[in-house]
Amino acid sequence: MDSEPICRIVDTAIDLSLRDKRALLRDLAHRAAVVLNVEDDIVFSALLKREELGSTGVGNGVAIPHVRLEQVRNPFGIMMRLKDPINFDSTDGQPVDLVCLLLSKENESAQLAGIARRLRRPELLEELRRAPNRVVLYNVMTGRTGRYRSQ
Repeated sequence: MDSEPICRIVDTAIDLSLRDKRALLRDLAHRAAVVLNVEDDIVFSALLKREELGSTGVGNGVAIPHVRLEQVRNPFGIMMRLKDPINFDSTDGQPVDLVCLLLSKENESAQLAGIARRLRRPELLEELRRAPNRVVLYNVMTGRTGRYRSQ
């Protein structure tokens, strides 16, 4: 699966220190709002409402927060690795350290399903956690590991 159309390398971050789920969602909302030229609170509120329906923590240390927003023209994603795992009320009760945000105007269930399938592979999760920088993290996630080398 190629995630490039929804997540660009500049929208990838590693080793962030965030104290809890709310702080993480606030950070994601801010990052997305800047790129999408939308108010932070619109994105943040939508993410909070989605989490009220049930946690997007899918297990194995992974969360895939996702919402539909009419302000989003094209599917948009952010890939993030946290420095320390945080409680995310995940389905398996495990803390989260890998996060993939997905925002779209329409129901992007095929892309969401593809990302979720990819993030269930233990060998991929191990590679993402070992990635020395955001370029390598991005390339591992998008399946482009042969195109770039870590420095």
